[in-house]
Amino acid sequence: MIRLDIFDSAPVRHAFFTREGGVSEGLYASLNCGFSAADDAARVIENRARAMRTLDLLPDRLATAKQVHGAEAIVVETPWSPGEAPRADALVTRVPGLALGILTADCVPVLFVDPEAGVIGAAHAGWRGALAGVIEAAIATMEDLGAAAHRTVAAVGPAIAQQSYEVGPEFPRRFLAQTPANSTFFVPAAKAGHFLFDLKGYVARRLEALGVGAIAVAEADTATDPDRFFSYRRACLRGELGHGLGLSAIVLAP
Repeated sequence: MIRLDIFDSAPVRHAFFTREGGVSEGLYASLNCGFSAADDAARVIENRARAMRTLDLLPDRLATAKQVHGAEAIVVETPWSPGEAPRADALVTRVPGLALGILTADCVPVLFVDPEAGVIGAAHAGWRGALAGVIEAAIATMEDLGAAAHRTVAAVGPAIAQQSYEVGPEFPRRFLAQTPANSTFFVPAAKAGHFLFDLKGYVARRLEALGVGAIAVAEADTATDPDRFFSYRRACLRGELGHGLGLSAIVLAP
């Protein structure tokens, strides 16, 4: 797993889990924490339990949502069973001992805490959700519980890096329509008319614009490290028929 020292002085436990240390097999080996028809549910349950044990929690203290690449943020007061997960891409709580989890395979996981208010959050930021405002929704929902952006600490976890994220000629238009300044997140790719997109940098910029007090960004590239990370893009390029999902989680210390 990966931990960022930006949270060292905060009353939280957190982890950006790699794909290592689980029981799933094949394309889902080994710590796949996302339920899929192609992976045995019992193995996923065991994987999630193993992840929770590293955070000193029981398996039923993890909450993950049905992520839809949107900008909906919700407050979590009690965990739910995986089959009852609500549709959302950001979770917020002030309940100690309740882990908020994000599932990714190239998208950006972001973990938050306002140590003074005792409020935490977790967001799933693919390009659609990031552009639609999932980061802003997460911070606004934390503020509804008493947090403040300037006191908030945010960790941007492992995700696809710019050198691995080639996009077509039409893709930048969505971001340039928001502001021409977003051109800084695109550089020309080797293929004419194509670009390389810095999704992690874009997410970090959105955090900075909100006045978030401290931000750390993990350097890992999920697309080029098959031993440690699941990757949707890598699976597509290889013609694979599936991929696992990595878990990122944060919990207020009980």
